Amino acid sequence: MTEEEFHHSLLLTAPPETLTLPLQALWWEAKGDWELSHRLAQEAQSREGDWVHAYLHRKEGDEGNASYWYQRAGRQMQVGSLDQEWSDMVGELLLLQS
Repeated sequence: MTEEEFHHSLLLTAPPETLTLPLQALWWEAKGDWELSHRLAQEAQSREGDWVHAYLHRKEGDEGNASYWYQRAGRQMQVGSLDQEWSDMVGELLLLQS
């Protein structure tokens, strides 16, 4: 799946079944369902899921919790825009999925 296809899929009522849990979490976050997104990121039990988990806590303003999850993901805490981080994550996670 390309980034363009991922963005287009946001018009659907559910994410494509082929998406990994971290990508599903980002899909639901973009649709405004933070709780489901958070649950899916936790269920992933992977560095990629931890990265999404970190982003979600950063988005809610809980920088302490976000910092913990960035460390678990092996990533630096982000300081740029949330939109840019979301886009970067989608791109990288789609590459890992293919």
